[in-house]
Amino acid sequence: MPPNHPFNSSTTNINMAVSDITFEEEVALEETRNDESPLATVSEVDSAKCECCGMCEECTLEYIRRVRDMFSGRLICGLCAEAVNVEMEKNGGKREEALKEHMSDCFKFNWLGRSYPHLYQAENVKKILKKNIASRNRDMSKTL
Repeated sequence: MPPNHPFNSSTTNINMAVSDITFEEEVALEETRNDESPLATVSEVDSAKCECCGMCEECTLEYIRRVRDMFSGRLICGLCAEAVNVEMEKNGGKREEALKEHMSDCFKFNWLGRSYPHLYQAENVKKILKKNIASRNRDMSKTL
């Protein structure tokens, strides 16, 4: 092949173009690596058991600390935390009392409800009837 053959010179130009593009990409990649901040450290995950219902979930140590700070040193799951917040709204914002009430309910359920669901249901019906009778007695005393 003659040295001035058109195919030969275009191949050289293509090779140079590819080399230039590759070089530019490598330089751009190096610049972005230098601009990036170091990766954030991954928090350690630990298995935590709710002190109310006994459910286990994976939590970071920071989350466990925040929950314990919020609930008087007790570790409770998100579902129980929400139940405590609802109970807190009922009793006027007293978190400690709401937590004790919820833990008591969970203990009763775990002790009686799981083993003897019919007895647990009967116990709840008994509570409802007592509240109803107490409410009627208050209403009758107001009318007298």
